[in-house]
Amino acid sequence: MIEVNGLTKLYGDFAAVTDLSFSVRPGDLLGLVGPNGAGKTSTLRCLAGIIPPTRGTVRIAGHLLSEDPVAAKRELAFFSDEPRLFDYLTVEQHLQFTARIYQVREVSRLIPPLLADLELTDKAHLLPGELSRGMKQKVQIACGLLHSPRVVFFDEPLTGLDPLAIRRMKDTIRRLSREGAAIIISSHLLHLLEELCTHVLMLRRGIKVAHGTLEQVRSHFGGQGLDSSLEDVFVRIAMEMDPATTKGADEVSVAHPPSMPPTLGQGD
Repeated sequence: MIEVNGLTKLYGDFAAVTDLSFSVRPGDLLGLVGPNGAGKTSTLRCLAGIIPPTRGTVRIAGHLLSEDPVAAKRELAFFSDEPRLFDYLTVEQHLQFTARIYQVREVSRLIPPLLADLELTDKAHLLPGELSRGMKQKVQIACGLLHSPRVVFFDEPLTGLDPLAIRRMKDTIRRLSREGAAIIISSHLLHLLEELCTHVLMLRRGIKVAHGTLEQVRSHFGGQGLDSSLEDVFVRIAMEMDPATTKGADEVSVAHPPSMPPTLGQGD
């Protein structure tokens, strides 16, 4: 569903991401972690088509992002850590506008339950300036889910949400996974990733230093086997691993079994 090969992003002479390759299959939840400046946001923005990679390829639901960006973006949703809304569109108008962009049918049937699920029904007529930050985040989520994306990127998805909204957001992420979406979550909340994710990808200075299932990464890097937490693994890698020694560190990367080819055909 998501296939990344040799992704490199340069800003001048600075390499934010270097030769990054990985894949996420339908139903998988990949936690993207790393210290500040590790290249997580640059990676997500390249995958979402917001900025172009310097080198490498990204395939979304069978569509090569560089060659067919419209088709690829129709299959994905990107939730940034800072909701960006139109000042003069109401909550409901945001959803109607999004539906027109993605050519969503039966929008009059889809919008009411989506508003209800996110506790936005009584806010449907309000403008963004009348909403709290958490409510703005919910509007962004509603717009992103309206077209039933098969690939979803979250950048700090719980920022600004109250405890009830956090619970519902986690339930939404799990539901999307059960329905077959390929999901990447970038967050510093390691307990969240440990609770939700099936796989982990760790970056350090733009270089992949660990990639595999939670169990594989804990076993390989935890120092104390499967009892190690993701935080233990993160601290060990962040504090001890020198980038010069990371060559071959992704030896715990998960290979696709023969029944699940890494490159999906168009429409898969």
